[in-house]
Amino acid sequence: MRIQRSRTRLNFRRHRRQSGCFPFLSAFLLIVIAAGGVFAWLTRWRPPIEVAANVNSDMLYSAYNAFERGDLSGAISIARQVLGLYPAQPDAVLLLTRSLIYRSYGEYDRAIDRELALEVTTDALKHDPLNPYLHAAYAFALVANGNPASAADVARSVLEEHPDNTLARIALALAYGSVGSYEVALRESGQATAEAVGWLRVDALRALAISQSDMGAYEEAVKTVEQAIELNPALVLLYFERAQYAMSLGDGDAATVAYYNVLVHDENNVKARLRLCELSSLMRERDMATRYCTEVTERAPDWSEGWYRLGMEYFYQGQFAAAQDALNRCSTLQVMQEVPVDARRFECWYIQGQAAEILGDCANLTSIYNEFRAMSVGSTIQERWTYPPEGPPICQ
Repeated sequence: MRIQRSRTRLNFRRHRRQSGCFPFLSAFLLIVIAAGGVFAWLTRWRPPIEVAANVNSDMLYSAYNAFERGDLSGAISIARQVLGLYPAQPDAVLLLTRSLIYRSYGEYDRAIDRELALEVTTDALKHDPLNPYLHAAYAFALVANGNPASAADVARSVLEEHPDNTLARIALALAYGSVGSYEVALRESGQATAEAVGWLRVDALRALAISQSDMGAYEEAVKTVEQAIELNPALVLLYFERAQYAMSLGDGDAATVAYYNVLVHDENNVKARLRLCELSSLMRERDMATRYCTEVTERAPDWSEGWYRLGMEYFYQGQFAAAQDALNRCSTLQVMQEVPVDARRFECWYIQGQAAEILGDCANLTSIYNEFRAMSVGSTIQERWTYPPEGPPICQ
């Protein structure tokens, strides 16, 4: 780079000293503005619970800052370190629980994180069974693990004595929404949003957006989740939910942008690629759909859902041999991974069989049909696939 000496030469000329109080007032105002900015920053980013004097607050702030950057794995790691030193420290438990749950929704293979969050809160309550913040975190983990009744009971018991416990109110709202009490959920999430400060404001806004969506107010849900995104633009879960609300409005372009935002913050995210595959297929952008589905199977070869989506896309395009191969991978993986029969993708067998029938592949058609029949004996599979007693007609 060429140095512009005319611009970088030091100037030793003496400047006339200014007089009067204006410089002093200017400096004073700058100090006040700076102090106000620091105070606002501290108010926004302080932990929602007072940190105990014997806890390493630097570690907690590092964990919260990692969460703010979207580094949930980093936040989880640091929070675990804090709990290793100070078991049941409320801030660390709350942050670890939220980080685990939010990470579980942000990628395809992290469902186990919700179970870990429940373990963390359960263990913390053994150390400090009377702490209302730990009970609130426990309620939050319960509803994430599909136990809304227990979550509501725990949250209500916290709120009876601590009505300002925001996380308990958020958990209560999510619990009501999970059982179809959408109006009550909307009321509770609205109150939580009005009272929330610091990091918990993101959680409250997210709960409110979910409640609005459940009520069919998708435009309001979009506005609300965008407020949450403004507070934490690196939290990829929010973009998945933004895309969901956009799709409810039939806005495929906005959903696409939301999924691209996931990839901006997590370029290796497989779940976002699967959603882009589904969205491209819905919009009949076949080449794009095939590309995204293929990327899913390359990055997550053991995920049967990716092979199912790829197989269906090939089938739509009339590439029946490729569809048969991909759907065979889907069915094989589900059997190998011991997915419960009633939770398996029926299409991985049925559409695979249809592709084989179209190709006149009697051997594979008979094999997959017999596998399906054996699998469905004594099960609760709702779908039906039946040939005459003598077998598929093309094999006669």
